[in-house]
Amino acid sequence: MSPLARFRRQWFFWLITAALYFFLLGPIFAIALASLEGKQTYHFQFPPEALSLAWYGKIPHKYVHALGVSVAVASITACLSTLIGGMAAIGLVRGGLRRSDTLQAFFNVPLQVPLVVTGVVFLQFYNQFAILTGIDFLGSLLGLVIVHVFITIPYSIGTIGSVLMRVNPRLEEAARTLGGSEWSIFRRVLLPVVKPGIFAGLFYGFIVSFGDVPTAVFIASGEFVTLPVEIFQTLQFDFDPAVLALSTIVVILSVILILFMQKVVGLDLVLPSGKR
Repeated sequence: MSPLARFRRQWFFWLITAALYFFLLGPIFAIALASLEGKQTYHFQFPPEALSLAWYGKIPHKYVHALGVSVAVASITACLSTLIGGMAAIGLVRGGLRRSDTLQAFFNVPLQVPLVVTGVVFLQFYNQFAILTGIDFLGSLLGLVIVHVFITIPYSIGTIGSVLMRVNPRLEEAARTLGGSEWSIFRRVLLPVVKPGIFAGLFYGFIVSFGDVPTAVFIASGEFVTLPVEIFQTLQFDFDPAVLALSTIVVILSVILILFMQKVVGLDLVLPSGKR
């Protein structure tokens, strides 16, 4: 290949890459810049005419409270779904079950059902459960966690199971030969090698739970309304410029979380590492 043809090929790929990044990141940068509009507006203002950080100091308390609810629900959901999904993944990969493919398809059912349908089903289930037992999960932290665990378990099974499939079973057999108990084998042999899958399951569980609207909108109410639902309900009837400022803060926190997972924990979520 001639140098000119190589240059044209590289230029073409760089152009496609830049266009994709602009398509993905352009709306985020537009929201971030629009949040700096200092004038009182009743619509999305881009580009801003008067740069100011005023709206960052006017974020209503209901959004801050909803952010706390979202973080709490997403954290509990991520831990529970990773724990349950990890046990299921170990059973599917290492359990020697005859119909593991059927069970895998069963665990993937929440991914096949539209989230709106899932929200309606849980809404009806909670109503019937409240009639029978007097315990109402609607508008409660536990009710939100149960729904989010249901929809995030497949992510944990997928991430942990994919790592387990690449682990050589001879490592565990060698540990048993040396007299290791099943618990010590799990703690000293299996757990360290599946750590990337565990943290990936935690990460995906947190992100999916934090950003969920279709199911949470049917369950959240009262004091337990998640941030996406609060924003959705607000923008249905009015435009609040403080939402742009809050959205920018959430994006910044999300980027920090991704960098933390990649650099500190050692999980390659953004770019594949060249070191193996």
